[in-house]
Parts: sequence; C-alpha cells; structure tokens
Amino acid sequence: MTVAGRASWLAGLLLALVVAGADAQGLFTVDRYFDIERVGSPQASPDGNHIVFSRSHVDPMKDAWVGMLWGMEADGSRQRQLVKGSDPQWSPDGTRIAYLADADGKVQLWVRYMDTEGAVIQVTRGDRSPVNFRWSPDSKSLAFTMPVPDSANWSIAMPRAPQGAQWTPAPRVVTRLQYRADQVGFLTDDWRHLFVVPAEGGVARQVTRGAFNVGARGAGIPTPAGLDWLVDGRTIIIDGDDSPDADRHYQISNLYAVDVTSGALRRLTADNGYWHGPVVSPDGRWIAFTGFAKTSDTYHTADLYVMHPDGTALRLLSAGFDRDPASVSWSDNETLWFTAEDHGSVNTWTAALNAKGTAVKPGSNGTHVLALGSISAKTGTGVATRTAPQRPAEVVRFTVKKPWDLQQLTHVNDAVIAGLRLGEVEQVDYQSTGDAKIQGWLVKPPGFDPTRKYPFILEIHGGPHAMYNASFNPSLQNFAASGFLVLYLNPRGSTGYGSAFGNAIVRAYPGVDYDDLMAGVDEAISRGIVDTTRMFVGGCSGGGVLSSWIIGHTTRFAAAAVRCPVIDWISLAGQTDIPLFGVDLFAKPFWEDPASWLKLSPIMYAGNIKTPTLIMTGDLDMRTPMPQSEELYAALKMRGVPTTLLRFAGEYHGTASKPSNWIRTQLYMMSWYNKYGGAK
Repeated sequence: MTVAGRASWLAGLLLALVVAGADAQGLFTVDRYFDIERVGSPQASPDGNHIVFSRSHVDPMKDAWVGMLWGMEADGSRQRQLVKGSDPQWSPDGTRIAYLADADGKVQLWVRYMDTEGAVIQVTRGDRSPVNFRWSPDSKSLAFTMPVPDSANWSIAMPRAPQGAQWTPAPRVVTRLQYRADQVGFLTDDWRHLFVVPAEGGVARQVTRGAFNVGARGAGIPTPAGLDWLVDGRTIIIDGDDSPDADRHYQISNLYAVDVTSGALRRLTADNGYWHGPVVSPDGRWIAFTGFAKTSDTYHTADLYVMHPDGTALRLLSAGFDRDPASVSWSDNETLWFTAEDHGSVNTWTAALNAKGTAVKPGSNGTHVLALGSISAKTGTGVATRTAPQRPAEVVRFTVKKPWDLQQLTHVNDAVIAGLRLGEVEQVDYQSTGDAKIQGWLVKPPGFDPTRKYPFILEIHGGPHAMYNASFNPSLQNFAASGFLVLYLNPRGSTGYGSAFGNAIVRAYPGVDYDDLMAGVDEAISRGIVDTTRMFVGGCSGGGVLSSWIIGHTTRFAAAAVRCPVIDWISLAGQTDIPLFGVDLFAKPFWEDPASWLKLSPIMYAGNIKTPTLIMTGDLDMRTPMPQSEELYAALKMRGVPTTLLRFAGEYHGTASKPSNWIRTQLYMMSWYNKYGGAK
C-alpha cells in the first residue's frame, strides 16, 4: 500500500470510527434513561389563567425519582420551578395549591401560596401519610383519607417482665383478610378513614370511624378513595365499603354522603357494586361517578352515571360505550369530560346530560395517550399530558370547543429526543383463534433493513386486565436500540376493547390469550424479518404468568426472562397481598376442585420446559411473592434446565422502580438473551 493509499485508508477508518461513535451516541442506551424527565398531573387554576404540573428527574446519587412542582401561564410562558412535591391541586379561590411532599421520611400534605412570596405550610404531621385529598368549597379546609390501625386486640395474661428486661414485642394480631403492608402503605389491620384539617394546618379531625373503608376495593385491592365536597361544605361524597366483614374478594364499593360534623353516613347507591370516583357538578346539583353492579366476571367495563346528591334521579350516560371512563371532570353544569382506553390509544370523550341520542361523543383523536388533568369550568380550558410511541409525556392544552386541537406547552424532553435515533413502531393487526381480532405493535431497530432477519423479543404486559398503549416505552426502545425486533400485543383479557374481549379469559387464564400471543409471533415471522432461531420471551406479573406458561407449552423460544410470575395458583392464594386472590378465577375453591387450579398453574408444566430461563423478582414483592419464583427456579434446577434467579433488592412488585434497577433489569435480560443467540 502506498503512503497516499495508507493515509486515505487511515482517514476512512477514522471517519468510520467517528460515525460509529456518533451512531452509538444516538441510540437509546440504558444510560439515556437518566436523561428522560417525567411530566404529569397538570392542573388549571379556577380562572384558567395559570397551570401547575409535576416534573420529575432521576437523582443518580440517591437512586430515586425526584418530583418538583412547576408553574406556568396558560399559554406555556413563564415556566418556573415552585417547590418539591407532587399531586398539586388548586384551592377554589385560586390563591393556593395543596400538594404532597416528604417531611422527615413521611409523605405529608402541604399548602403553597401562589403569590410572589410563595410561602409554604405543612398541613399534616404524624406517622401515617394522607392518600388522597380535596379542598373544601370555601378553601378553608382539606379533606383526605389515611390508614388507621384497627383497635382490636387480644388480651392474654402475660407474666410481668423482670425490671430492665428486653422482651420481644407482642405479635401483631391478624383477624381479617386485608391488604398487606407494601409500598401503598396499608397494613393488615388498617381501616381507611376520612379526615378534615384546616388549610393553614392544625389537628386533623377523623370523620369516619369503625369497620369502614373509604376507597374502592376492586378484586380486594384498595384504590385511592374517591371523594368530593358538596357546595354547602357540610357534606362530603365518598366511595367505600361499610361491611364489617372485610373478608371478601369480589369488587365492592358504594357511594355515601358523609356529614362532616357528625361523621354520619348515608348510602346513596342502591345495589352493591364497584361504584367509585364521585365528582360533584359546579352548581352542586349532580354527582357523576363510574362503576358497575356486582358481578362474578374478572373484568367488566365501567359505566358513567349521574344522580342527585340525595341519591335520586339516577341516570346512565354511557349506554353502549363499552369502555372504561377515567379522570371524570365537569366543564360546566351539564357536560362531563373523561378519558378512555380504546385500541391502544387514550383520548378524551364527552357526555352531555341534555344530549339527544347517544350521550358519549369523542373529544380528541390520535394515536397517543392523553392523561386528563383538569378543566376550568370558567374558561373551558383543559390541560392534560400527551405521550406517543416516540415521544415522552408533555403538558398540552385544549379547549372544550376544539378538543382535538392540542397545543403542546412543555418541551422538557425535546433536546433528549432530538439527539436519539428511536426505533420505528409499526401497528400489527391479525386474527387469532375464534376469529378474534388482535392488535399489537412491532418496534424495529434504528436503521432497520427489511432484507435482514433480526433477533426477536415477545414482551407481554401484566394485569392481565391492562393494555399496552401508544405511549413512549423506554424499555422497548432500549431493546430495539440493542438490535432486537420487539413485539408487544394486547391479547384477549386486555382492556380497551370492551367487556367481552377483556372477560374472554374468565375461568381460563391462561387460555385464549396464549393463542393470541402465538398467532402474533406467527404474524411477525410471516414478514420475513425474524430470525426464528433467536426468539425470546419475557414479561412481568401477568406477563410473568404467560411467559412461564409459554415455555411449558412450546420450545420455539431460545431463552426466556420470566419476571415477578405467578406459577402456582393454590400457593399464591395464601401468599399474595390480594385477599383470596384466585377465587374469582375459578368456579370453585381449590379445596373443592384442586384440579382446575392446578390445570392453569404454569408449575404443572415444568416437566415440558427446555427453554433456558432467567427468573427476576423483587425481594419485597407481595403481589407475586418470591416463593412463586423460587418454586419455578427449584423445579427447573431439578430438571437440569439452565436457569438463574435474581432477587432484586428493595423492590416491591416489579423490578424497576429504582432507576438503577431499571438499568439492571434491561441489562440482565439482554445479557441472558445474548448468551443464547441474542443480538450478534
């Protein structure tokens, strides 16, 4: 080679290295996760002129997400940081915001004045944290819910301890099946009660008492209480369960009017069911709420109702809609706005009390996920967050007259996204068994070449009653950036497609959802871009159920990453934090019909498994506790199947709540997949 030729070759090599480095910097590698900020909870002021919202970033030194509250004008100008906290809510007079923030290791309720001084007040104190809150109509008080220990005790005649002795504390007495202690903060012997506290701080007064839980219980799981004040300020409407026997697994919640002074309860809903989320109209004449009557189905779409504050004039507004209304808000005294999942997208919808014909009509449109924050009844200005497959969430504004015209107000992630080459997300529609129409998405590696065959990951969502959607998904984008095709699907059992679709797996989970997943894999293969010798499968929770089921029923996958799984329904019933979980899934309890429980337990098919399997679960997980993973791990070890169990420190359900554990989850999965063929 001549000197000139060598110089030319060296220059070309240097250029290639520079380009390769630039390309690597443009990929969504795991470290880029720290660059993405989260935006949420936008709230418009009562006059519609100002907006507050939450903005969170990763603190790599504390390995945690740090939430800050920000403010801006209604047009997006003057964006500024206000205070550390989350979940802002404007006072009705527009002078203050209430919010939640840490105080000596406990989340407490705070108030910040929205004048130039910006003084803050810590409203609540104590060893328990408020769970939900609402301003009183006169802006003088705040109502909230909080766990309260059960006063029941079991007295025994213990001998007196010697002076100075350090005896072990007495055992916790457990007499009721309730939500166990985990990240939500509820204990086995807690009730959840309503409190009222002055907005300037002081002693919080307990309003409800006794054997009562404020807050809906869906399948035994407490959800944040729905509560709202009537305009007279003397009554609060709540959802809750007044059964003294809480040992129930079915969905139960009713609406009640609570006298703020006496705590007296008056039930408003006639039929037992899952009624929740009361929202009072601006003039106080109507209460809007969602739900359905008690059912044995494992999934049922909720309906939207209104009634008068005394429980009369009940009206169904969402007949024939067959989607779940969420984030219900009044824009005036006659019109309700809400969001609903539908075929992978989440948009706004509206329902008018005086509508002729169908009350529910579409608001926004598009392939994205909108989370409605609030609507100003005075100006008709709504605020929400919007995320799309290649866009993290940002705050948007709309008007009730033009709900499709979404104006983006924040741009906190623009610089990050502008420097990335993200994987293209293509919608996939296909047919499964029983002529079921299934929707999914295929994420392609950046620089995708349709003439190549790529390693392939089937990633399965949890729930099972949940929905993959059109939001930005950093995990899937990271897989794609690492050279994998990624398929994610909404099989039967998923939400967003109606009651019949979601309830198709009742008494048969896993069942037809397995058919739908395999048909989706076949659809991807038919496109000629999948290397069938390098296919992998994974998922957490409900995805852990299905991924462990899949490897017991097919050997087509080269490796699996089973995360936080249920593999034994009988043992789970006594381990999980959901009381009596599994009873809804079967026609009879396991002591009467163990065969049906065992038939749907993935562990019973461990003898078929040949797929190298990585098992990952948080060591604090109480939803799908560690013994579930240990059973699968032990079975595979006994059979000589390559397997490894990872116990994630400090993680509850899932393995990625802490930023460093998100990175570990991604890297361990891809390392496992690469060990068995992966991305070459």
